[in-house]
Amino acid sequence: MVATAILSTFSIVSAFSSHANDAGAETHVNPEAGHSAVHDEHAKPEKYDPGKMIIDHIADAHDWHLWGEGHDAVSISLPVIIYTKSQGLVNFSSARFEHGHAAYEGFELNEKGVIVWEDKANTEVIYDISITKNVLAMMLAVITLMLIAIGMANTYAKRAGKAPKGIHNLIEPLILFIRDDVAKASIGHKADKYLPLLLSVFFFIFVNNIFGLIPIFPGGANVTGNIAVTMVLALVIFLTVNLNGNKYYWKHIFLPDVPVWMYVIIIPIEVLGVVLKPFVLMLRLFANITAGHIIILGFFSLIFIFGSMSQGLGYAVSPLSVAFTVFMGLLELLVAFLQAFVFTLLSAIYIGMAVEEHHH
Repeated sequence: MVATAILSTFSIVSAFSSHANDAGAETHVNPEAGHSAVHDEHAKPEKYDPGKMIIDHIADAHDWHLWGEGHDAVSISLPVIIYTKSQGLVNFSSARFEHGHAAYEGFELNEKGVIVWEDKANTEVIYDISITKNVLAMMLAVITLMLIAIGMANTYAKRAGKAPKGIHNLIEPLILFIRDDVAKASIGHKADKYLPLLLSVFFFIFVNNIFGLIPIFPGGANVTGNIAVTMVLALVIFLTVNLNGNKYYWKHIFLPDVPVWMYVIIIPIEVLGVVLKPFVLMLRLFANITAGHIIILGFFSLIFIFGSMSQGLGYAVSPLSVAFTVFMGLLELLVAFLQAFVFTLLSAIYIGMAVEEHHH
């Protein structure tokens, strides 16, 4: 874990240093001389923008950035798949956009990384179903989980009655923990029916959280810090709870055991609770994971913020900034597990409330 945190530290330092260097030297074209020139050292450097840097690191993208900034950036180009009524289905490599500096087939990337029409007057809707960085990261996480699960199944078939080995020896306690202390404790005798869902949710979140802390490919994507991803996860739990809710669950909402005159107060509150439960699941996971990334990047920004004021201040702040970043990296490893656990536990509790029998 310490190695991961330190590796993350040096990777982010490299990325921020590259950005700072680009900000310090502005290139322009002299139309009379017909060639590029670089401002001399006395020219006023471009002001460092920590907010933009942080957003660029945590936001989704149409390519997977590896290192470098601007025209010197090295990244993995991803498939762009878009649909419009006028052109139908169009697909090409994101390399055509040249990191947002060029347009292709009438499309371009705006400053937010969203595909828009090159012709600003065109208001036709663009449906973007591209394989973005977060989509690819989820695919890699699912493949990883499939390899682990299939490997464990094959191992158990070959080594019946024997203890697992290697990484399987680490995964089995987690499975038993979710089964015994989460599913059975919250749902009861019907836990086995929902155990596959709970295990899938837990390991999907956990693996993506861990991958997000790895600074080099295939890590670094902020999957569970994307509110669209957490919204879909919360929607799955919402549908599971309400489609499996028994008559006692619905009676508690629409015919609560209170005086009739209180229905006008209690029923709206209960209905609101049905919606708020998955909303809280969505928001908690998104906010905690995103906040962790922002804090780590924010500590590194201090080096370049103070460094832009004075080179001495930048060096003075660096040791403290790096120390805090390593500490936050280690803390985020714990948060990666805790957020997966909390999401799964609350999901199990909501399911247990929906399927609970009256005598329980």
